[in-house]
Amino acid sequence: MFSIGKLSIFVFMFNIIARKTLLGYIRQYPDAKTALEKWYAELLYSEFKNYNELKKKYPGASIVDDDRVVFNISGNKYRLVVRIIFEFKAIQVKWFGTHSEYDKINVETVKFKKNENSNH
Repeated sequence: MFSIGKLSIFVFMFNIIARKTLLGYIRQYPDAKTALEKWYAELLYSEFKNYNELKKKYPGASIVDDDRVVFNISGNKYRLVVRIIFEFKAIQVKWFGTHSEYDKINVETVKFKKNENSNH
């Protein structure tokens, strides 16, 4: 971010792929809506350049293989798995679900699958 007088301009905005996916998860888990929207807004305008900077802001985030990061959402009730490519300022949503559902997946290989019961 840089400022000109009172005007602040964000130039390091992340591209979060895909917002539509998060909206689908919000429909599936409505009690996670506020927490997911907060996460989205925070990460969209973040200026993290690497995992160390990310961990300073999100000390509870876990870093795993394939550039993946696991975020605790809603006080650890939910888990959000994303892939972050800092060089390209890109975040790809891979998976979202309850903590107990998370325990049943392989976080290093899980891929986003379109839910047949939703429009995402």
